[in-house]
Amino acid sequence: MTVAVCYDAALMDNLTPRQIVEHLNEYIVGQHDAKRSVAVAIRNRWRRQQIDPEFAREMPPKNIVMVGPTGVGKTEIARRIAMMTGAPFLKVEASKFTEVGYYGRDVESMVRDLLEQAISMLRAEYATRVAQDAEHAVEERLLDLLLPDGQAAPSTGYVADHEADERRQRTRERLAEQLRAGALDDREVEIVIQQKAVPVAMFSNMGMDQMDPDMTRMFENLIPDQTQNRRLSVADARQVLVAQETENLIDREKLTTEAIHRTEQSGIIFLDELDKIATPTGGEGGRGPDISRQGVQRDLLPIVEGTTVTTRHGVVNTDHILFVAAGAFHNVAVSDLMPELQGRFPIRVELSALTKDDFARILTEPHNALTRQQEALLQTEGLAVTFDPEAIDALAEIAARVNANAENIGARRLMTVMEKLFEETNFDAPELVASGETALNVTADLVQERLSAIAADEDLSKFVL
Repeated sequence: MTVAVCYDAALMDNLTPRQIVEHLNEYIVGQHDAKRSVAVAIRNRWRRQQIDPEFAREMPPKNIVMVGPTGVGKTEIARRIAMMTGAPFLKVEASKFTEVGYYGRDVESMVRDLLEQAISMLRAEYATRVAQDAEHAVEERLLDLLLPDGQAAPSTGYVADHEADERRQRTRERLAEQLRAGALDDREVEIVIQQKAVPVAMFSNMGMDQMDPDMTRMFENLIPDQTQNRRLSVADARQVLVAQETENLIDREKLTTEAIHRTEQSGIIFLDELDKIATPTGGEGGRGPDISRQGVQRDLLPIVEGTTVTTRHGVVNTDHILFVAAGAFHNVAVSDLMPELQGRFPIRVELSALTKDDFARILTEPHNALTRQQEALLQTEGLAVTFDPEAIDALAEIAARVNANAENIGARRLMTVMEKLFEETNFDAPELVASGETALNVTADLVQERLSAIAADEDLSKFVL
C-alpha cells in the first residue's frame, strides 16, 4: 500500500504534536494514546534534523508497536501521518516475508519498494515544476507534425525565400491558436511511442525485487527501449507527448539522489501483522512454522536496527526510517518476539476495541464519514440523502452486535452494514429520481426493516454482514 502526496518541509517545521493529533482527530475516532505516540515520533524527526549532524546520527527513530484488534484504526493512523507530512509511506504484511533461502519475498524488498514510492512522489513534484516548459515543447512538436517542412523547393532568391518563411510562420501561428483552442483535437498525427522493456521474465521466475540490482540494470541495458509508430488524435497525442517531454526535462540523477535522501530521512514503513511472525512461548526448539517465524525476525532485525540495502537506484541506509508495527497479538505477546527486535520498538501502545458509541461517532464525525460518502455518491444521481440521529444509533448498535456475535472486525463492519442498507437504493437510484423521488430520509425504522432480520440471524450475518 502506498500513499502519493507532496512533500512540504515548511509544513513539517510548523507541525507540533498537538496539531498532528488534532489533524488525526478529524479522521480517526478515539485511540488518543496511539495518536500522541505517533505525533511525538514525527516531531522527533524534525527535532533530530535541527541538531548537530554528527550527534544526530547516533539517535535512532522511536519505532512504535500498536497492539489492538483489527479495524480499530492502526493502519489509518499511520496512513494519515504519511499523507499529512508528505513522507514516503509503505504498508507491508510481515507474514508475506520468508527467511533468506526460501522462496518468497525477502525483507529488503520493503526498502526497495519504499524508495520506488519516493521516486514516484518526486517525479510527480518535478513534473509540476516543469509542466509549463513541457507544454510549450509539446505544442512545438505538434505544430511540427501538423505543418511538416516537406521537400525543400529550389531557391529563387533571397526575397522569395524570405516571403515563403513569413507565410509559413503566419500559418504556424494560426495553427498554434487553433491548437490552444482545441479546434484541432480530432485531427490525427503520427508519433513515436517509446516503451521500456521488461526483461525479468525472460531470465528468471523471480520478481524484480528479488534479483540482484546490478543484474537487473544489466538486463535493462541489454534490451533497448521498444519504439512504435502510432496514429493518434491530437488530444491523445498531447497526453503521450507531455509524458515524454516531462521525462526529458526531469534531471533523473538529481531526482534519484533526492529520493534516496527522503527515503532515509522521512520514510515510514508500516509493518502490519507483526504478531504473525512472533513465536509463542514454549514454541522454541521445534520444527515447522516457528523456525520460519524466527528466521524472518532475524532477517528483519538488521533492517530495523539500521543497515544498507542495495537497490537498482543506489544504496539506501535504513538507520532513520521510521517503522510502525501493528498486530492483534491475540495468541502471542510483543514479548514473544526476539529480545533484540523488541528493543528496536521502544514505544508500545494498546488500541482499545470500538464500542457502539465509537461506531456512532465514526459514522458522523470524520471528514470522510461513511454517511457523508453515501450522501455524496447518491447526490450525483440527484437523490438527496439525510440521516436521522436515531438511524445512526441503530446502525451503530447493529454493527456492534454483529461484531460481538460473529468475528470482530472493528470499524470495517460499518462499511458492510452501510452497503447492505443502501444495496436496494444504490441499484434503483436512477429510476427513483426519474419517477420524481429526489429525497431519502434514513430513519431508524428503515434501518431495522432492512437489517434487523439479518443481524438477528447469527449464521446469516456471518455471510452477509
